[in-house]
Amino acid sequence: MILLGLSLILIDCKKDNPTSVNGQIGSQVWTTQNLDVETFRNGDTIPQAQSDQEWTDAGQNGQPAWCYFDNDPTNGTTYGKLYNWFAVNDVRGLAPAGWHIPTEKEWTILTDFLGGAGFAGKEMKSTNGWADNGNGTNSSSFSGLPGGNRSFWGSFTDLGSIGGWWSATEYSNPSLAWYRNLNKGKKTIYPLTNHKRSGFSVRCVKD
Repeated sequence: MILLGLSLILIDCKKDNPTSVNGQIGSQVWTTQNLDVETFRNGDTIPQAQSDQEWTDAGQNGQPAWCYFDNDPTNGTTYGKLYNWFAVNDVRGLAPAGWHIPTEKEWTILTDFLGGAGFAGKEMKSTNGWADNGNGTNSSSFSGLPGGNRSFWGSFTDLGSIGGWWSATEYSNPSLAWYRNLNKGKKTIYPLTNHKRSGFSVRCVKD
């Protein structure tokens, strides 16, 4: 799919065919679905946290982990997986070969191209699936969905209301990292920080 006005070509980053559809937003090539892989680039398995305790233990030990929202695999069909930041930062590579997790600078390049962080959120949100008629225009074809998040102690929140995506960039506080957040009631997508033990969705950018 090509949107000439934004020079956009779309990328599928699902587990079955991580690079099946190719494209570009401005100078960058982004995926249009959330990451849904269970192995690192080298083939090692990423541990699945299926309970609050498993999720908490992984975070406390600085170990990578993924989960489905509410531990329900049916949520993965639409929203992909939630990953802690230790999976994002693992040297074995969370993104498929030829791809990487966007840095905070790369997120800013994207939002600047779409008019700035104060406006880009509306263009990045999907045209359906958001609670309280909080849908966007998706004129960017980013197709951002409200996949919710998982706290570092294991609770799930905000499915249908908020979508969050990790950055590969650490914050000055070593326990935190940057991420971006779309909200049902806002058109913004400003940079935020959260605990590395929390769970957010992941998108990929081409190397």
